[in-house]
Amino acid sequence: MDMSKVKFLWSSEEISNRAEEYWGQALDIASRTTLARVKKCCQIMGRDEDSLTAAQILYPLMQCTDIFFLKADICQLGVDQRKVNMLARDYCDAAGRKLKPVILSHHMLYGLKKGQAKMSKSDPDSAIFMEDAVEDVIRKIENSYCPSAPEQDASDASSSEGMSLVQDELKNPCLDYIKYTLFSREGYTFKAKDRIYENFEDLKKDFVRGELSETLLKETLAAEVNALLEPVRNHFQQDEEARKLLEQVVDGQILPKKYGGFDG
Repeated sequence: MDMSKVKFLWSSEEISNRAEEYWGQALDIASRTTLARVKKCCQIMGRDEDSLTAAQILYPLMQCTDIFFLKADICQLGVDQRKVNMLARDYCDAAGRKLKPVILSHHMLYGLKKGQAKMSKSDPDSAIFMEDAVEDVIRKIENSYCPSAPEQDASDASSSEGMSLVQDELKNPCLDYIKYTLFSREGYTFKAKDRIYENFEDLKKDFVRGELSETLLKETLAAEVNALLEPVRNHFQQDEEARKLLEQVVDGQILPKKYGGFDG
């Protein structure tokens, strides 16, 4: 990316500089939206509605406001944001706005542990990160949840509501990474010793039938993910500026003004 053509803006500063525009829009959305409709959006924060604070009720309204404040024509976000994005389209109907934002919701990778509908910021072992070392990737995948038969319980169902675009009874994060990270590449083949898979469905069938072991599946997945990450590691090791920036992020030195830390 040519960074000379990229400009970073602090959302807090933009809102402060255009406060009347931002909060006027937020209040208009709030006035045309029922409390019940807003509560449906609060699931993106992993909160039960009985424990919601007033601030948490405002959060989806502000997310919705961002769409219009940024003048976004297309909202390309994870499926976990779909309810807020659809709230923006509902608001357009209520406000008589003809041009609605286009919603493109993409798949969310499962967290690596059982019952994690997506990665958790509070649990570093719930996901693979771009800066993870080789041994980190191997350890995380070796310890990951990897069922060959459905094991879902009631708590899993409630936590994953609205977090998937397709029905998936296994909820296996290893298969999820293989399908959406590895097989997303055109012409990719998954080579597990003497077994070669040209498509995900054949691999999944063999794993469920026990013809592809969990150990071999994880070993191959870890090797493939590490191969994908190697150019990134090299960049942060060989580029002096990138290395210093990564060190600052890891040490918590790069922080948004006023708030003391990143949201993710």
